Amino acid sequence: MSNSDIRVRIAPSPTGEPHVGTAYIALFNYLFAKKNGGTFILRIEDTDQTRSTREFEQKVLDALKWCGLEWAEGPDIGGPYGPYRQSDRKDIYRPFVDKILEAGHGFNCFCTPERLERMREEQRAAGKAPKYDGHCLNLAAEEVTSRIAAGEPHVVRMKVPTEGSCKFHDGVYGDVEIPWEAVDMQVLLKADGMPTYHMANVVDDHLMKITHVARGEEWLASVPKHILIYRYLGLEPPVFMHLSLMRNADKSKLSKRKNPTSISYYSALGYLPEALMNFLGLFFVQIAEGEELLSMDELAEKFDPENLSKAGAIFDIQKLDWLNGRWIREKLSQEEFMARVLNWASENERLTEGLKLAQSRISKLGELPSLGGFLLSSDVALSSASFAGLKTSAAETLEILTTVQTDLEKIHEWTVASIEEELRAISDRLGKKLRVVTPPLFVAMSGSSRSLPLFDSMALLGRSVVRQRLKTAATVVAAAVGSA
Repeated sequence: MSNSDIRVRIAPSPTGEPHVGTAYIALFNYLFAKKNGGTFILRIEDTDQTRSTREFEQKVLDALKWCGLEWAEGPDIGGPYGPYRQSDRKDIYRPFVDKILEAGHGFNCFCTPERLERMREEQRAAGKAPKYDGHCLNLAAEEVTSRIAAGEPHVVRMKVPTEGSCKFHDGVYGDVEIPWEAVDMQVLLKADGMPTYHMANVVDDHLMKITHVARGEEWLASVPKHILIYRYLGLEPPVFMHLSLMRNADKSKLSKRKNPTSISYYSALGYLPEALMNFLGLFFVQIAEGEELLSMDELAEKFDPENLSKAGAIFDIQKLDWLNGRWIREKLSQEEFMARVLNWASENERLTEGLKLAQSRISKLGELPSLGGFLLSSDVALSSASFAGLKTSAAETLEILTTVQTDLEKIHEWTVASIEEELRAISDRLGKKLRVVTPPLFVAMSGSSRSLPLFDSMALLGRSVVRQRLKTAATVVAAAVGSA
């Protein structure tokens, strides 16, 4: 294979705010293609139709573009192997599933969700890892035909060898062996006719001529399923590379429950995309001390996939801050700095819309920073004193903050109307009037009880910043409840 034949992809699911982990995996693939003169493509994996939205898909595209990543093929620009969105490819997968069925490598399964849940509960109670028990594995062909003809809901599952193990070579982990008994009889085609991630992933990588699959280490355990599907279809698997997960300093997995993880959060706080990519790219290069400040081209030049660490990429926010500060001071001219500041303040129309909201609430322009500054601030400096003037007790305030934080995650579309609707519904569920629920949120968002209209402010701040401010506020109030 010549280097120009190398094709890699990033294939995010549009089910939430784009994660810095997505940028980390995307950057690896981008640098791999750039280093080898190959092709980097973007594919949207939206087989989960209940959670995938076009709003989140657009956020994925916007976030990766903000990062400075460019793809040669994708849902927004097309390409020779499209469509690049799995929901647009639905009719492509069925013939591949039928081939697996006809060869006897798959079977129709009629088990109801209730039966499967009972099965899993019994397995967990017995101390076993939940996996399909083969209930429909040996149904007679006549019974299968008649049940399908009767319109009974069913899925297609893959058969798995009962003995031995799957051996494969990984570009990071080397030779890996996973026993077949640890591999589940994976659903390949769901009852709604959509393929599962695993089936679509293999078919798409084959049809899009992907040569190297670089993804997070959480997918390492799925490789045997993918290798089986390739084998059942008579296809050659790509080269697999599983990158260590991004972790917090305490080695725990980087998750939004603990820390800000959305790309939009770092954009909103004024991190430069070059600095974020520089920070993530340092996990893929070997450098001497003093060589840390690297552009995308310099990262590609030094890119070294042969010497990747399995220890985990530590998301050290202090190092990111240090790099970002150096980029601001050393890499931007004064003119570029001014332009960046104006672009950043105008992001999501925070500045213009914030000024419109402030106009009717001030008597002189000098009041603007104290009234609307929170829209641009990275930290609104909350303390227990910030919440002291509220009519709700600390315990009530904490309940409001934690409930709102959890329930706002359910909103698909982040707009003024949807935020207001959800907060009114939360008030009803809590059995409180809206005017009781909103004051703690005013403080959490702005650090003050006097602020711009709440729903508008939350919409302008964006989902990821609101999430983090609610989390910070809840931590501050919880400390006050604990000491009371």
